[in-house]
Amino acid sequence: MKALLLTGPGQIELKDIPIPEVTTGKALVKMKAAALNRRDDWIREGKYPRIQYGVTLGSDGAGVVEKVFDDIHKAWVGQEVVINPNIDWGSDPEVQSKNYTILGMPVNGTFTEYLLVNIDRLQHKPFHLDFLQAATLPLGGLTAYRALFRRGGLRAGMNVLISGFGGGVAQFAFLFAQAAGANVYITSGSDEKIEKALKMGAKGAFNYKRQNNYEDLWKTRGGFDLIIDSAGGDQLNNYIKILRPNGRIVFYGATNGLPSKVDLYRMFWNQLTLQGSTMGNDSEFNEMLSFVSQHKIIPVVDSIRPFSKIASSFADITKPNKVGKIVFQV
Repeated sequence: MKALLLTGPGQIELKDIPIPEVTTGKALVKMKAAALNRRDDWIREGKYPRIQYGVTLGSDGAGVVEKVFDDIHKAWVGQEVVINPNIDWGSDPEVQSKNYTILGMPVNGTFTEYLLVNIDRLQHKPFHLDFLQAATLPLGGLTAYRALFRRGGLRAGMNVLISGFGGGVAQFAFLFAQAAGANVYITSGSDEKIEKALKMGAKGAFNYKRQNNYEDLWKTRGGFDLIIDSAGGDQLNNYIKILRPNGRIVFYGATNGLPSKVDLYRMFWNQLTLQGSTMGNDSEFNEMLSFVSQHKIIPVVDSIRPFSKIASSFADITKPNKVGKIVFQV
């Protein structure tokens, strides 16, 4: 079978490896689709803990269960599934355990024709989605769901700002917040992405490359109850200025690095919350899939490509005009 392996520092190769043997408690899944994440590229670049060479990359995927080991699990054979990429979250729903990892490093992941995975990582694919759409859900969908609902306390009628529209987590946060009845606004550095978001129902948009006064957003929109951010950096203080009293910033990344300062005075006076978040527990993964099914949410797919092109596609993960996920037909 073909699988995309991290073979050395900065090196990925699509190689022929043996189909794994099924063992107790596990299932062999014939992968139908897989999707790229920024995490995959960070692993390739060595910017991730516990990196090991010879591991199959990939956290996102969907397929059909081909074989199980234990008779008690035979009902799974032939089922269309999405893979839960969490490994060892632990018993505390609020925070992951010290042993927590994600499928694709250091455990073999979804960029393969056949995936051997624990039975308890299988969840039924939402019926309204095809394999390509469903494969985009696991990592980005779970991260967005936890950030919005558990950490952000999202409720209908809230004013919500999603930064960096176009990225995987951001587009799910946008879709989920809309489905929950929020008034959703976005930021982006691309006019094309802004136009796309407005066509999808965004209440308003802000181009941070052409506009420099975030307070205009506060004045015209009445401020925000919740801001979902992945960049960090000095724009954090702009967000603090446009939050309503008792507002909340939930961030799941810091691609712009650390802020040079934080406006603590405004934060304590306005009773604001700055909340970190990452991934989500197994219950939230199931809740996210149910939410997607209930609201018939269709993930945004940037492009569909053959599995043979997966290694060369890493260069497109940060493509400026990309909206949604890059997906591969396995």
